[in-house]
Amino acid sequence: MRLTRGALIVAAGALTPALLLTAPAFAVGTPSPSTAVTATSQTDGTPVDEMDEHDLRIAILRILADEDSGRGVTREANAALDGTVEDMREFLKTGYRLAQAEDDRVAIARILADPDSGRAVKREAGKALDVNTPEALRAFLETGHRLAQAEDDRVTIARILADPDSGRAVKREAGKALDVNTPEALR
Repeated sequence: MRLTRGALIVAAGALTPALLLTAPAFAVGTPSPSTAVTATSQTDGTPVDEMDEHDLRIAILRILADEDSGRGVTREANAALDGTVEDMREFLKTGYRLAQAEDDRVAIARILADPDSGRAVKREAGKALDVNTPEALRAFLETGHRLAQAEDDRVTIARILADPDSGRAVKREAGKALDVNTPEALR
């Protein structure tokens, strides 16, 4: 079965550029397949219950081909591919979402373990873990982490401005970053 899966992955990898270039463009802001809850085929909108075995395998292989798929998603996707058609359907309906949540918990734990994580980042990560829903975990990783980091960066900049050893150029640039007030400028 491993050899077949390998051949399918190679085939899916070879066909992906052609499929992506011929697929219709979507509006900006549409979530990527790795972060969206997969309930339909990525190409034609077919509900999972109506997909045949081939389409189910292709949908799962697309998930595996995504470089953002973590260990939990990879493990569960491979288990689904080794199983029955119903196992593949169940993975696409709920298993993917749950495996992604597992990977998101690991990512948040790594953020919490990072000694450079500030108070706001740790607070928001803790809130996401307390809620412990796949949506809350994903929301923290997609936007909450960045916004909490910006809050921590504002505090750091305020400390730099308050430091009597900070020179005029440092204070000028810190003030500019605060005036722009975007997470990127603050970082």
